[in-house]
Amino acid sequence: MPKKLDRHVELLRPVLHIFCEGSKTEPWYYKQYINRFCRVPSRIQIEPTKENTPVRLVKEALKRKKEHPNDLFWVVFDRESEAECPESLHQQARQLAEANGISIALSNVCFEVWLLLHRRQTCPMCQSCGDLLSRKEFKESFPDYKKSEEIVFTPQQIGDARKRAVALNRQTMAVADPSWTVPSKWNPYTDAHKVLDAIDAFR
Repeated sequence: MPKKLDRHVELLRPVLHIFCEGSKTEPWYYKQYINRFCRVPSRIQIEPTKENTPVRLVKEALKRKKEHPNDLFWVVFDRESEAECPESLHQQARQLAEANGISIALSNVCFEVWLLLHRRQTCPMCQSCGDLLSRKEFKESFPDYKKSEEIVFTPQQIGDARKRAVALNRQTMAVADPSWTVPSKWNPYTDAHKVLDAIDAFR
């Protein structure tokens, strides 16, 4: 009987859901972190999705949240260029997420900003992901980089990246136009480390 009760309690515990815009780099990165460092990996799910725009990702997370209101939800996506995704859509996605208790981890201009911080102190401002990948700073740090490549970072590198992300964001915000109040306006910028914080805090 106690075993049945324990199982019932386990089923009632919340789940942390992570929806990623990318189909390779972001899911791979967070799965690796969960497998290596998470205390409750069975209750953290990288959700498979075909959606790749901010609004659609948030709507998909919201649909799942309505089914599991006690669970936690993160949506991970890139700013990319204005031509690929207008600022109005980022604002719409953020407003919808905030109104429904869904957290956003945005990287401006792309998730590779976060990866670069594992190996460099800072990141240059770029207009697109292709722009960043072509920069000397990125090529020197990842000479043979491919989005499908699984790069293993050390705990020290991950810790350094977290500190650098905080410093980078603070620096970017300090010199930005005061009227810019959202991450989609701040370049370079990344919230990727906040997902790691959520994973660490999840019990």
